[in-house]
Amino acid sequence: MSKWKLVKLDFKNNPAHFGELGIGMEETSERVRSDTLFSAWVIAYARLGQDLKGLLERFQEPKERPFQLSSTFIYQETLDKKETTYYLPRPKNLPINYPIGNDLDIAKSYKKLEFLPLKLWQKWYQGIGFSKNDLSSLKGQYNDCFEIQKQPKVAIDRLTRATNLYHTAFVRYRSEGNNKSGLYFLIKINDLAIENDLRASLSLLGEEGIGGERSSGAGRFEPSWHDLDKTWDSLVTFKEKNAQSLISLYWDDELISLENSSYELQERGGWITSSAKNQRRKKVMMFAEGSVFTDIPIGKLADVTPPEFTQHKIYRSGIAVSLPIKIN
Repeated sequence: MSKWKLVKLDFKNNPAHFGELGIGMEETSERVRSDTLFSAWVIAYARLGQDLKGLLERFQEPKERPFQLSSTFIYQETLDKKETTYYLPRPKNLPINYPIGNDLDIAKSYKKLEFLPLKLWQKWYQGIGFSKNDLSSLKGQYNDCFEIQKQPKVAIDRLTRATNLYHTAFVRYRSEGNNKSGLYFLIKINDLAIENDLRASLSLLGEEGIGGERSSGAGRFEPSWHDLDKTWDSLVTFKEKNAQSLISLYWDDELISLENSSYELQERGGWITSSAKNQRRKKVMMFAEGSVFTDIPIGKLADVTPPEFTQHKIYRSGIAVSLPIKIN
């Protein structure tokens, strides 16, 4: 038996730095993707004395996987109304009733929408479909939930003592007055026996921080676990589906059917944190959140161990989490 949980990450007033391959230290994403969250979480799991090798071995078999993680996305709470707006990645397929061939006046606004509020996402992709009137209410809402700040830093050469000024970008989630923002993700727990260990290791990760610049106090958060409410439950159990939309990254060495699919590829790389040397993982190309397939994506752990690294295997999670949608 499995169960879904929604987990909120409250960063309080702490900044965070979530680097993406190719954007450099001067930039940051506003959220954490599923492979990064998975890696950081299982490392915290091992630090609590748990059997990491045994856990990773279970992920090699689809029927044995202890849990599945989505990427993180923005949420915003309106405290006085006791309402929460959750954002989801817009599926790459056009929604039902989108005016194909007659969309010059709405195309620019539509294409800028990378994320949709949950209720609108459900209306467009599980309900009656697209309405032009929905666009006017969305302007600026998503970006109002956070701000990107750049902080100057100084690097000192160990040999020459020469200094070099550079900037690092941090994301800070806005919490002003009645509005409070942060990140959330969905987790499907397939082995309920390890739920308490997962909760403990996520709390440890929150104390240590996630992302870059942790030595400066960045990335610290407080997690809270929630059962799915009626809206979320109806969304993950939607029956009238004919496609699936990713809410995680997805990788598999056995290619899924791409017939009638719409997708975006995302290159993933990064450094090996357990190495004393500056060593990079092998790069891997994954399907990004919002990619749409007619089959249910499963996914695997991608072995990204570089040839010269022999201490242990390095994995990136390409295990998929998707939501059912209706596209025609």
